[in-house]
Amino acid sequence: MAYTFNRTFPGADFDEIDARTRKALADNGFGVLTEIDVKATMKKKIDKEMDGYRILGACNPGMAWQAIGLEPRVGAMLPCNVILREVDGGVEVSAVDPLASMAGIDNAELKSVAGKVGEMMETVVAAI
Repeated sequence: MAYTFNRTFPGADFDEIDARTRKALADNGFGVLTEIDVKATMKKKIDKEMDGYRILGACNPGMAWQAIGLEPRVGAMLPCNVILREVDGGVEVSAVDPLASMAGIDNAELKSVAGKVGEMMETVVAAI
């Protein structure tokens, strides 16, 4: 089972794709709650070099409210992470498929919510 929705942007600038990703998230009801610059963290913590790699923790408050109402501990799997990473000749964006991350929870209503969020994330990736 695939666990992310992916799109590659050949020849693209990392910061341009970051801005486009944030706009697509906002246009689809998601806010960015967290941001981790993995490249900078690896350099600082273990003195290792790597290509650009950023994790955006995105949240749609209404959908998160529904999910937490159905499964109070589901917050351990929130927010929906979206990664941007430099690849040969461009930038790749990958967004988590919430159905994949919720697969271990036996709750049909939650899976319905996760499916809706997944459709929203696919729309985000397509809109970048």
